[in-house]
Amino acid sequence: MTKKMLKAEGARLSIYLDGPDWEGETAATIGDFSCQSPEAGATLLSDAISEIRAAGRRRILGPMSGDTWHSYRFVTDSDGSPPFLLEPTNAPHEREVFHAAGFTPVSRYFSSRLPLALADTTPSPPTDAFAVEVWDGEDPEGLFRQVHGVSVRAFAGNAFYKPIAEDEFLAMYMPVVPMMKRELILFARRTDGSLAGFLFAIPNYAEGPETRTVIFKTYASLERGAGRHLFHACHSRCRTMGYETIIHALIHDANQSGDRSAEAGAEVFRRYELLGLRLDG
Repeated sequence: MTKKMLKAEGARLSIYLDGPDWEGETAATIGDFSCQSPEAGATLLSDAISEIRAAGRRRILGPMSGDTWHSYRFVTDSDGSPPFLLEPTNAPHEREVFHAAGFTPVSRYFSSRLPLALADTTPSPPTDAFAVEVWDGEDPEGLFRQVHGVSVRAFAGNAFYKPIAEDEFLAMYMPVVPMMKRELILFARRTDGSLAGFLFAIPNYAEGPETRTVIFKTYASLERGAGRHLFHACHSRCRTMGYETIIHALIHDANQSGDRSAEAGAEVFRRYELLGLRLDG
C-alpha cells in the first residue's frame, strides 16, 4: 500500500490512490488527517482532492488510511467518555472540514457498552458442526495465518472491502500479540480441525494495566451459528475473569453483530461515520 503525505502549516494528511472499490470504481482514500484549524485543514484537503482528480480517480473515501484493515472513520457523537484502546479519534472541526468540502456519509457505525453483570451467559445450544475453544498460546504466527484465511473470506461481502496479503496482515497483528490475553482469543473449530470462526477481545489498556473493561474487538465466522456461539462464550469468559464491562467496538449499523449487541442490552455511547466524495463531472 503506497501513500503520499501532504503537509502544511497546521495540517497534514495522506493520499492513498488504490483504495477499495466504491460504486464499481477504485476509490482513492484520504487518511491520517489532522488540522489545528478548519482553515488550514480546508486548504490542504482541497489540494489533496485536486491531486486525486489529476490522477484520474473519481471517488474518494475518508478518513481512511488506505483500506478498512487500517484506521478509518470519524467520531460523530459521544457520551464524553475517554477513547478506548485502538479507537479512532478526531477533533470535531476535522470532520466538519470534510463536510464543507462536499463529503457525505456513506457508512455509519457505533460502539456500545454492557455491564457484564447483566450479560446473558447461558451457553448456546450444543452443535456437532464445531466446538468453541480458547487459544493455547502456541505458534502465534501460525494462528494468524489461519485467521487471515478466515478473515478474507468472511469479510469479502462487507462494504468497501479490499483483500489484504498475508504478509501485510501478519505485519499488522503480530506486534499486537504481546498485548493480548490468550484467554480472550476464541475459536470455533470444525471436527476436522479447520477454523470455522474466531473472536478477539482485548483489555482496555487505555484505562491502565488493571482495567476492568474488555473490548470485544473482532470476530468472523464461516459456519452458521459460530458467531453467536463465540459471542456468548466471550461474555461468559470475560465475566468469569472478573471484567465488569464489555465494549462492543466499532460495529457497522447494518451488521448482524449490531443486532446481537442490542439484544444483549448494550447501550450505544459513541457513533462514527465514513465519508465519501464523488468527482463526476
